Amino acid sequence: QVQLVESGGGLVQPGGSLTLSCAISRSIFNGYDWGWYRQAPGKQRDLIARISSVGVAIYDNSVKGRFTISRDNFKNTIYLHMHSLKPEDTAVYFCNEAPFPDAPWGQGTQVAVSA
Repeated sequence: QVQLVESGGGLVQPGGSLTLSCAISRSIFNGYDWGWYRQAPGKQRDLIARISSVGVAIYDNSVKGRFTISRDNFKNTIYLHMHSLKPEDTAVYFCNEAPFPDAPWGQGTQVAVSA
């Protein structure tokens, strides 16, 4: 069974940057899209960025222009480069297949944006 391990979260000031990583325990040369999801306290888990097997990316309007998703098919890793972070970006971030998250969820990585 595939395992997803997210890392790279932390506490950052508004306007700061972070890069998240998602290590996937099997080859991602499978043609599936992968995505980053986030869940803020008391809210549902939403897909915010998605990347196809050939690197075409789609973003939610809330992160467009500030976040960049990338994938390394040789390292079986998905990345989320986050810039110009805002307090409303505070959430637990998860990776999974997209747009249908069929893999078991990992533990996520917490991102907190606060002065």
